[in-house]
Amino acid sequence: MINSLNNTINTTNSGFKKEISLFGGVSIIGGIMVGSGIFYLGSYVLMRSGMSLGLALLSWIIGGVISLLGGICFAELGASDTKAGGLTVYLSKAYSPMIGFLCGFTSWLIGGPGSIAALAIALPSALTFIFPMGELTIKVIAISLIIGLTAVNYFGVKFGSSLQNISMIAKIIPIGIIMILGLMFGQVSPDLSLSPKTGDISFSSIISMVAFAVVASLWAYEGWTNLNTVAEEVKNPNRNLPLAIIISITSITVLYTLFNYSIYRVIPFDEIQSLLANNEFYLGTFAAEKLLGKSGSMLVVIGMVISMFGALNGCILAFPRMYYSMSEQGHFFKSFKNLHPTYKVPSSALIAQCIISIILVLLRNLNQLTSLVVFSGMLFNTLGILAVLIYRKKFPDLKRPYKVIGYPITVSITSLIFIGLMLNTLFEDPLTSIIGLIVPLFGILFYLYFSRKNIHTKTI
Repeated sequence: MINSLNNTINTTNSGFKKEISLFGGVSIIGGIMVGSGIFYLGSYVLMRSGMSLGLALLSWIIGGVISLLGGICFAELGASDTKAGGLTVYLSKAYSPMIGFLCGFTSWLIGGPGSIAALAIALPSALTFIFPMGELTIKVIAISLIIGLTAVNYFGVKFGSSLQNISMIAKIIPIGIIMILGLMFGQVSPDLSLSPKTGDISFSSIISMVAFAVVASLWAYEGWTNLNTVAEEVKNPNRNLPLAIIISITSITVLYTLFNYSIYRVIPFDEIQSLLANNEFYLGTFAAEKLLGKSGSMLVVIGMVISMFGALNGCILAFPRMYYSMSEQGHFFKSFKNLHPTYKVPSSALIAQCIISIILVLLRNLNQLTSLVVFSGMLFNTLGILAVLIYRKKFPDLKRPYKVIGYPITVSITSLIFIGLMLNTLFEDPLTSIIGLIVPLFGILFYLYFSRKNIHTKTI
């Protein structure tokens, strides 16, 4: 809680069990970041890079570096302030409780359950390659997955974290096989020059092109903020939280770069152009088929299913801690701050998340709905990075086991990059971005209601 009189932070443990190890932290971040996108997002990065293989790989590396810069900012916040809730907590303390609430509310209403519903639907959809099934069957399986994984995480963070560790290892195996075989047995020597294939263009145009491609690569890096949400359940969070963030983002940057390079080693450039011209974006699948025939297709399906399963479990595990934090601050449903007496998880918040996710599964326009909160999500992440500067000034005596290297220059540059990405999204799709702000604005009504109710309760 914030002590407004002397600007100190109380990070007293509130009853969560510390069951998440360093590898568990890496698995939560990696499990959410590495989804099915690894098999097709490379196509979008390549097209935005002017079909230059060299610029595409450079964009993957820059995307990883940007994510790492954001990650080390969250690492400092998470190591020094280990309260459950992550970004919601930082925004409340750095700016105002209302800003933190609006971040959590947007996640609670659409962002979190929307991601869970989308993953739950995508997983059985990927299996239609092997087992053809209709829309109703897919939705039944999606709902069963949400209920099943909610039950696993209801019985303690140890179960959820262990399942995350297993799925993390399992997803790396098929992806690793395809990547290693491509690197070792690929017959193509790709042209990695940094010249776009779309003709001679100016240097400034190339910079703009790379920036556009980097934004596409960042879709694959989404998820690195989520370990902070469960910081109170991480063993030795002062050490393990920053390490887990740095290890996972760095490793995934290497994985994405090498995986895409291995594809270039297997599929000739002319064939890549032909595939993309015919809207065949799953280059990872084509590379696997070239290496292993039909078995390659099966391996990709297995990799996609396990990747989505890990991402789904990671989301179900992490998000309810944010709703718990909102309640603990006195601005949300009281029951959400109650931990299960035996399993020490925010059981009411977990069940509420399950119900909203199932409702979203049943909706037809899920993609349009979740796209509404993309811009507000970027806005809150940017405010989170800027919160490092505010924390340093507002809480100068706060113990900081991990500090951002090169502060304040590093944090300032990172903030400018994220502001630039946010403005890029606003200019690309201004209508959706502005309409999306209705969700947090709607949350102001909830905030005022719960704040007034809280004051009324205290005066009784």
